[in-house]
Amino acid sequence: MDEELDKEAIGNELAACIAEARELRAARAADPHPEDFPRLKEWQAARLARSYADLLASKRYKSAAEFFLSDLYGPKDFRTRDEELARVVPLMVRILPARALLTLLEAVKMDTLSESLDSAMVLALRTVGRSRDIDWPAYVAAYRTCGRKKDREMQIALIDKIGKTLDRLTRMPLIRYSLKLMNGPAHLAGLGALHSFLQRGDATPPFAGTGDWC
Repeated sequence: MDEELDKEAIGNELAACIAEARELRAARAADPHPEDFPRLKEWQAARLARSYADLLASKRYKSAAEFFLSDLYGPKDFRTRDEELARVVPLMVRILPARALLTLLEAVKMDTLSESLDSAMVLALRTVGRSRDIDWPAYVAAYRTCGRKKDREMQIALIDKIGKTLDRLTRMPLIRYSLKLMNGPAHLAGLGALHSFLQRGDATPPFAGTGDWC
């Protein structure tokens, strides 16, 4: 099956997606009111935590749910991680199996799409003067103004697919051992943020069921 996948094409698309995500985050940093973006993410993360309190209270899903809210959907600045990821794309194309490379591409697509949707939401909230004081009616109105139903459906589908794939991968002892082995070299190579992110993700299985978040 992997033979049918074009690793070079996947790598090129991956590099393009990373570049798009970096442009979105750079634009936010240069915005006259950059604090509006993490404020929206904080509000959305709090909403998800309330809506899915059962997952956060679950022994099976607690760690994965917390990782989702902090490292995948939270208000952190991911620009350093993006820069490091962009640097290692050629290496990943050479050493990763095509299927693993495709999973990484899907994860970056989901991240980039989420950033684009969040940027649109901030602009919509600004038009009604609620970007600094978000409440439920303002959020719903902005969500409807943005539209982009197909993008929202794709976002949910990607989260579900990636979560199920990661659930399988984190059960493989070799992956965890490899991450531990690469801890020192990764930091020496200036890839500390990226490697720490991968280690935190690997330490929070299982990911199956993350598609419930939307």
